[in-house]
Amino acid sequence: MNSTALVPASPEVEDDRSARRVIVTVVAIQFASCLGFFAVMAHLVAYLRYDLGLLASTVGLVLGVRVGLQFALLLPIGAATDLIGARRAGVIACVLRALGFASLGAADGVGTLLCAAVLLAAGGAFYNPAAQSLLAGVGPARRSGGFAAYVATQHVATVAGPPAGLVLVSVAPGSGFALLTGAAAAMWAVAGCLFLLLPRRGRGPAPARQGAVLSGVRAVLRDRSFLLFAVMTAPTTLLANHIMTAVPLLGFPAGAATLCFCVLAAVAAAAQPFVAAGQRGRRPWVLRTGLLCAAAAFFVLARLDGTQLGPLMLAAVLNGVANGLIQPAIFQRAAHHAPQGSFGSYYGVLAFCAGMFSFAGDLVIGRLFDLGPAGATTAMFGLGASALIAAIGTGAGPGPGRRPATMSSTG
Repeated sequence: MNSTALVPASPEVEDDRSARRVIVTVVAIQFASCLGFFAVMAHLVAYLRYDLGLLASTVGLVLGVRVGLQFALLLPIGAATDLIGARRAGVIACVLRALGFASLGAADGVGTLLCAAVLLAAGGAFYNPAAQSLLAGVGPARRSGGFAAYVATQHVATVAGPPAGLVLVSVAPGSGFALLTGAAAAMWAVAGCLFLLLPRRGRGPAPARQGAVLSGVRAVLRDRSFLLFAVMTAPTTLLANHIMTAVPLLGFPAGAATLCFCVLAAVAAAAQPFVAAGQRGRRPWVLRTGLLCAAAAFFVLARLDGTQLGPLMLAAVLNGVANGLIQPAIFQRAAHHAPQGSFGSYYGVLAFCAGMFSFAGDLVIGRLFDLGPAGATTAMFGLGASALIAAIGTGAGPGPGRRPATMSSTG
């Protein structure tokens, strides 16, 4: 009589299954959260400018507070994610973002808009390190593919979000934006539930004390080659995000702006397999090419007045190539440079520099748009020039010889 013995799966097989589960869940979280986020952000500027009647400088203040505060908070919250665990940090992020979008839909003045911006900023500061820590905690064989899927999903959601937002805004004239922000809040609530589905991880090493966290940041600041890299890549967040502000302010209608954002995101998503293959993003020419494309995109926008759809699509393609190359290139080069176990501190400093530049840039560009067409042209040329300077300054990047960073995630 034959009997079949049940052989337990090897630890390697179990680890592979766990890694797949984490990646699939994080990618689903990314889609839900980004769908809600970009559905609102694609139409936020037009709502603030034309429905609420705010000055362009005030619009820049609201947007700048969200971006600047979010990236400023990454220094302490990146360390806090290690203390409380990526799973809990993700849930906190989703709760804050859901409250922020609900508040944004109900806001009727600058004060309430700024409160909503603070909630959105805090939620974003928790979300990014939580999601990326979960991906970094999987095995090396799955990590690069997981991150590529994570980035590609963001761009897919960016394509789907603006048309979905346009439909919701158009369905209920007068209250469409409130309907849109309510839907976004619901999507973030779904993302929070998905974080809860992730397995709890057992505690590894004891969490670092506050003094150790501060010493980690000081170690990054003493790493001169990386600090120079962080400063020179500081414009990248503004370059990636500001086209969503510039296109409506240049006078393009909602349909043209939506088409622009969709083309941009589709091109950026299509670039991900190319950059991920063979860790190509670590090569200096990839980042430099992305920055040069960003410069070209804003130089094209500088000549537009809200009526030329063809050149707008050219700018969208150029900016899409830029986004598709820059984000994974910076991640791969930073991860390769950071010492083992220190990626969180390095990521925090990198994101802090980008956020501060974006905050200041939004304020200055808003003022320039208030000056009229000449000011808008100056703003676009200024953005293009900052991309050119960054391309020159990031040639070599952080020095080699470091071990790739690895991080463990805890629930």
